[in-house]
Amino acid sequence: MRRSLLLPRLALTSAVAAVALAGCSGEAMFPGAEDDGQETAAGETGAAQPAGPVECSEPPAPPSDPMAFHPDDLPRPKSGDPETLTATVQTNCGDIVIELAAADAPQTVASFEFLAKEGYWEDSACHRLTTSGIYVLQCGDPTGTGAGGPGYTYGIENAPADGYYPPGTLAMARTMDPNSNGGQFFIVYEDTQLPTDGGGYSIFGTVVEGMEVVEKVAEAGVEGGASDGAPAQPISILSVEITQ
Repeated sequence: MRRSLLLPRLALTSAVAAVALAGCSGEAMFPGAEDDGQETAAGETGAAQPAGPVECSEPPAPPSDPMAFHPDDLPRPKSGDPETLTATVQTNCGDIVIELAAADAPQTVASFEFLAKEGYWEDSACHRLTTSGIYVLQCGDPTGTGAGGPGYTYGIENAPADGYYPPGTLAMARTMDPNSNGGQFFIVYEDTQLPTDGGGYSIFGTVVEGMEVVEKVAEAGVEGGASDGAPAQPISILSVEITQ
């Protein structure tokens, strides 16, 4: 099934949100994602030491045969000890370091760790950028279409009741189905208010280094000048390393 992405100029009303999250088409929605969709958690992104200029290299060719897992491969939730893990997402535009909230989102972090160790996201493009009303960079689909998923899905956890997602938040994208979290996720680069209908979007981490990478991609805008679509500055995940 294809998942729906965020709609351009998504109005922050329940009516539009319902359309935006309607996953009937199978396209990964924003903030929703694949049938096995995904999303992020906010955190302190600022006050870090000034970073040097971001330089992007040519992105790699996407995987010709994306990995697929069995529904039974969904890993067991983390125990919450340790409470956090660190993920280093290497991209062709630089590294993004994320503190994963294992205690707050144990199932999401367990899945993220599993997929990272399997190399699921290697050479996968971040396929979606939104620049009006919702401010996110969406990644995590090796097919680059917004419709791909790992083969298993799970439900929402640690979604903010007020629908507020600050800059630096890492959350799962999903379709209208609250049990459609899978492999797609998004990073918020400006204050964003998302609909809470259907349960919201699982926050599972905070960017602690490398927000300048996301900001550079956002500054370049969307391909063709739209407000929702493929980033004009291509960015791909090369690898994801998890440490305690």
